[in-house]
Amino acid sequence: MSDHAPSLVRATGPSYFPIALVARLPYAMMVVGVLTLVVAGRDSLAFGGLNSALVGLGAACVGPLLGAAADRYGQRRVLLASGVASASALALMAWVVYSPLPGVAVLAVAFLVGASAPQIAPMSRSRLVQIIGSKIAPGRRSRTFDATMAYESAADEIVFIVGPFVVGILGTTLDPWAPVAGAAVLTLVFVSAFALHPSAALAAGHGEQAIVPAPVRELTRPALLAVVAGIFGVGLFFGSMLTSLTSFMADHGSAASAGLVYGVMGIGSASLALGVALFPSSFSLRARWLVFALTMLAGALLLPLASSVLGMCLVLLVIGCGIGPTMVTQYSLGAVRSPIGRSATVMTILGSAVIVGQSTASAVTGGLADRFGTDAALVVPIVAAAVVVLAGVANWVLSPVEPGPAADPAPAPRPVATAASGA
Repeated sequence: MSDHAPSLVRATGPSYFPIALVARLPYAMMVVGVLTLVVAGRDSLAFGGLNSALVGLGAACVGPLLGAAADRYGQRRVLLASGVASASALALMAWVVYSPLPGVAVLAVAFLVGASAPQIAPMSRSRLVQIIGSKIAPGRRSRTFDATMAYESAADEIVFIVGPFVVGILGTTLDPWAPVAGAAVLTLVFVSAFALHPSAALAAGHGEQAIVPAPVRELTRPALLAVVAGIFGVGLFFGSMLTSLTSFMADHGSAASAGLVYGVMGIGSASLALGVALFPSSFSLRARWLVFALTMLAGALLLPLASSVLGMCLVLLVIGCGIGPTMVTQYSLGAVRSPIGRSATVMTILGSAVIVGQSTASAVTGGLADRFGTDAALVVPIVAAAVVVLAGVANWVLSPVEPGPAADPAPAPRPVATAASGA
């Protein structure tokens, strides 16, 4: 009798997706939460931006190492350890900002916040790809893979929009340290639940023959680096858009509403991201990237022309229609191009690229807004969108052309290392 599950939800269990969604929220709150806390506690926007950049740097330096450790030792051990470390770093951040310690101590803790951040989104993608490969019938894997990548990108969109909104609510109604403290509590509860979920053992591939991971040099293949560059551009857009939008709303007398207006972008983004699974196979991955990245760029070019809040909302709707499908495509390509046994590593590299782009752009855009005003700040999202388009062009050149109507091979889960039976 076949042990294939009728659906991915049945394979993972109904609790998996709610837990995985909430568990990734602290990651989306960190950059903005640290920025809000430091600006309030140290009374310096520039210093706050620098701390946000350090959060991104920490994630960039350590995030891929956490993915590599998960590939080697299993997700469960790595996530439990990083969850405790992350909650401790966030609690320390809430204290050190108001302490008499010098600024260098604050910067060091900000780096620790990023370095210890549990990589829930990439771990979830890696886990689900493994489960699809082992528990879904071969004839349904391609469609399930597409739907899963669409859902995961929509989930990222939701948390990266809801995260700043939650930070704003907690920061204004309670205290500037509240968002960081809240992220610590969410990390302890939901990251632990995600780590201990039965799907972690299911994804480890018990009973299958261990696969030797591909050499590390395989991670530097140009086709994979193009995906990393593209998703870094998306991170740049997230950070620059939220920061410049905050400046725009401040000009209109309602800076506190920036998170709400920013959420408008998520309407089109999440909707189109979920709809990617319905696209025909003839609409290839490399073509999707360029079409939707150009949509994103076209919307960004309209940003300087928005003179009212309503006009800004309409522009954000257009931009959102481009961002969601672009992210789905990038993560799909990342999964397809992951070297054997390096699935979690690749997914954490992509996840780290998003937060590095977000934190870097937040710092740069905040400085431009302070010195030159909102008009200058709104140029940065245009540059970020252009980066995504250029990376899409590089991906087009590097993508293999298959015979037939599709310009990309059909997405299929890659084999993964299964030696980590303690996952």
